[in-house]
Amino acid sequence: MYRISEELAELGRERMGDAPVEGFVYGQGPETPELMLVGEAPGEFELVDGIPFIGRAGKELMKSLASIGLRREDVYITSAVRSRPYRWGTKKERDGTLTERKYNRAPTAKEILAHAPLLDAEMRDVRPKLIVTLGNIGLQRLLGKSYKVSDVHGQLIEAPVQYLADPDDTLYSLTRDVRTIIPTFHPASVFYNPSLREKVEQDWLLIGRTLQEHTGDDPDIL
Repeated sequence: MYRISEELAELGRERMGDAPVEGFVYGQGPETPELMLVGEAPGEFELVDGIPFIGRAGKELMKSLASIGLRREDVYITSAVRSRPYRWGTKKERDGTLTERKYNRAPTAKEILAHAPLLDAEMRDVRPKLIVTLGNIGLQRLLGKSYKVSDVHGQLIEAPVQYLADPDDTLYSLTRDVRTIIPTFHPASVFYNPSLREKVEQDWLLIGRTLQEHTGDDPDIL
């Protein structure tokens, strides 16, 4: 199993500063997987057990993996941000009382940049044959803001990916090597928009076919 170093994890925590995030979840999976999944950020369920994608969205993701004959143990699962971004909101209880609680939110560009060295290290060390991005955050972290999952889901993209040449950089550079990427929707998207389910299923069929056909050489280092 691969895991980033404690020094790098601590750097990620420090780089977050006083951002409204909590906890830390490591990427998880084998050292030489054929497939890497890049999500958005952990939620409250992931923080409890320290395992990526174990909540409701995680169950959907496991179904998608199973549809192409894979299990959690076969793939490397990670995300653009490793701490849970949250916002405070009000929840109305059954008895009518109002309570303040933390809700998940999308990470900011600054938070994604703070944890960029962590994902860079994983892409450099794990070196999967295929990367699948789950939703816009993972997609744009690798390929840039001009990409939208609604436009490019289910497409085979071969391109350099963004990384930080220096941890102090505020702008991404592009890798010298080309990575093979298939974007798809975040597993949770089908809860909010059930009409996406068929598209997600078709995307995963392509992912399965690509894994069977793809026999490219290992990518070069960043």
